[in-house]
Amino acid sequence: MIAPRSLRVVVSGMVAAVPGHGGATWAVLQYLLGLRRLGHEVHFVERVPAGPSHAAWCESVMDAFDLTGRWTLIDAAGIVTGASRESLAAFCGNADVLLDLSGKAAGVAEAMTVPVRVYVDLDPGFTQVWHEQGCDVGIAGHTHYASVGTAVGTAASMVPDLGLRWIPTLPPVVLDLWPAEAQAEHSAFTTIGSWRSYGPVHVDGMMLGQRAHSMRALLDLPRLTRESFTVALAIDEEGDSADTEALRGHGWNLLDPGLAAGTPEHYRRFIAASKAEIGVAKHGYVAAGTGWFSDRSACYLAAGRPVVTQDTGLVDVVPTDRGLLTFSDLDGARDAVLRVARDTDIHSRGARDIAEEHLDSDRVLTRLLSEVGAP
Repeated sequence: MIAPRSLRVVVSGMVAAVPGHGGATWAVLQYLLGLRRLGHEVHFVERVPAGPSHAAWCESVMDAFDLTGRWTLIDAAGIVTGASRESLAAFCGNADVLLDLSGKAAGVAEAMTVPVRVYVDLDPGFTQVWHEQGCDVGIAGHTHYASVGTAVGTAASMVPDLGLRWIPTLPPVVLDLWPAEAQAEHSAFTTIGSWRSYGPVHVDGMMLGQRAHSMRALLDLPRLTRESFTVALAIDEEGDSADTEALRGHGWNLLDPGLAAGTPEHYRRFIAASKAEIGVAKHGYVAAGTGWFSDRSACYLAAGRPVVTQDTGLVDVVPTDRGLLTFSDLDGARDAVLRVARDTDIHSRGARDIAEEHLDSDRVLTRLLSEVGAP
């Protein structure tokens, strides 16, 4: 699909900051590669902390996806890696749009001169509450705001809108890079993620918790379904030893995500080898009714892998009857898993159908650019 007019788009996000996290890297790559597929010219920029740099990781990723020379890292001391600051300034000086994933362009003066500056919220609920509580999450200085929390800014969500209009958007997937395999290599329901990404936050007397708070309620799922569950979970084996023992004791197979899905290719292979995803959302996404949609689940669907996931308030966003099933409690999760296990082929086809209809990067990115009035 070729765009009506080629744009120059700056994309900012986390790649160098999260070496060994294949999923986080893919979350950024989908934008870069999706925009390029549409015929747009792209340049990636990331503000990184001072000190030891993970530039080698960023370079290896960019080279692997033919983005050599299309990236710049700037640390807090002003040290630049990748394309020079002059090259970045020249690109930004004639750029049309900045897509700033989670506000990572904050402090990059060149990027903040682009005329259309879109803050893309990838952590709905937490982003808005942190900002309201005085934490700098990079929201200032943008012209438009979008969120993968598709209910943020509506009456259905408890998330403060900060007086801003939040454009609902879905995570894009470059479908050509996620072919639907005919048959899974393994028979397990899987997922990838962190037990705790950070501490909980509170809004209006309500706690917005982490995946740990959600997953504890699902401990009995292997026993209730007789299905196999394998999760590549970043969890502190010592600090969360009671949780790891409980998970293993209830039949959950735990893998090190750095080994199972630490590179973009390993991440892609892990998903392709799965029977389906058991999607466990951060408690806060569910409790606040954010309508959050996972970029990880989007990859499973594109690969033709059904997704069983917690309902975060996905109202009229994507169909949830074939290929993507949602649940609100343990009984609902059991029923959804058994439905997928009974008719895996039907749900696999449905998964790819959802990806093609709703998550295709051509559609998602074209719609987002249109919403922000990209010239």
